[in-house]
Amino acid sequence: MEGIVKPWHGIQREEIRWNPEVDEELCIGCGMCVTGCGRRVYRFDFEKKKPIVAAPLNCMVACVTCANTCLKDAISFPPVEDVRELIQKEKLLAKAMKELKERMEELKTGQ
Repeated sequence: MEGIVKPWHGIQREEIRWNPEVDEELCIGCGMCVTGCGRRVYRFDFEKKKPIVAAPLNCMVACVTCANTCLKDAISFPPVEDVRELIQKEKLLAKAMKELKERMEELKTGQ
């Protein structure tokens, strides 16, 4: 996962501001964000007992799973409206509809 950052709907991931920020004052170091993130955005500093956002570009655009599972609301993201504006600006709905049509059989059968 690390080192291979894929574009998001054709947009280079480096151009999209979307990644978690951890408020160390609120964080209790439980590790839910680290162990729950399948994209390996986090590392854990065992000395400080705190998570580190080590690979922010690995974060899936618009995903907020780690923030939703944080018991102390220590994780924040940019406003989701930013992503919605990007979808409109880049005409991503039309691209998504085209991809759905292209992948219709695959998506019907799950293969």
